[in-house]
Amino acid sequence: MKLHGTDVRQKALALLNGGARNADVGRLLGVPAGTVAYWRHRDLAERGACPGRLAPPCPRCHGRELDGAAYAYLLGLYLGDGHIIRYSGHRVPSLMITCAEQWPGLMDECETAMRAVFPDNSVCRVRKQGCRNVKVYSNHLSCVFPQHGPGRKHERRIALEPWQRKIVDAHPWQFVRGLIHSDGCRNINWTTRLVGGVRKRYEYPRYWFTNVSDDIRRLYTDTLDRLGVEWKACTRYGRPYNISVARRASVALMDAHIGPKY
Repeated sequence: MKLHGTDVRQKALALLNGGARNADVGRLLGVPAGTVAYWRHRDLAERGACPGRLAPPCPRCHGRELDGAAYAYLLGLYLGDGHIIRYSGHRVPSLMITCAEQWPGLMDECETAMRAVFPDNSVCRVRKQGCRNVKVYSNHLSCVFPQHGPGRKHERRIALEPWQRKIVDAHPWQFVRGLIHSDGCRNINWTTRLVGGVRKRYEYPRYWFTNVSDDIRRLYTDTLDRLGVEWKACTRYGRPYNISVARRASVALMDAHIGPKY
């Protein structure tokens, strides 16, 4: 195999950049047309000028504008029911949010948020037994969700980076909404009281949030504190995984911004 020096390659590139065809350059310099085509491709790639679709820009790596409200909501969903995975047969990792079939509205909101945060990436839904996985594919998922790492979320430290904290502080209700839509609910609780010697049943709405991670629960309760929502930690079977919001004024505040799942 004949090797061609750097000077021959530079002459070829100069001719190509001047408008010459691959075949003409090859004949002139005595180089196979395939080699000339390879040199041209390498030059275009090094200059970021290859034809075709460019990789979608990343808001962290390339400074692309990020939809803060959509991101705060999607971050809440990710911390609850989301994970990032790269299958061996896929070239690009995916963010997967599992949504139950009985709440199609949440599924729509999840997909809308994904498309807003990743406007140039592929988003799809994968049907599973009783649920669907809403997925987005991107090589920059770990940039946008730096909480990603090996193992389960409750087995590693979960903390927001300063840029994430600014977004959550600017859109706290969207963050809480994402957390409730993933690991929370609004239900009707009841109790009984003796009134005039007669036991009566009373019902009242309550918001629950359940997550095994101490860090994620703290992110939730810290945000509730900033919003003026009163909450209480509840232990079930000796496990402190539940956060309750039951005070009437606080429930009304949550209803105004979140409401029941749908």
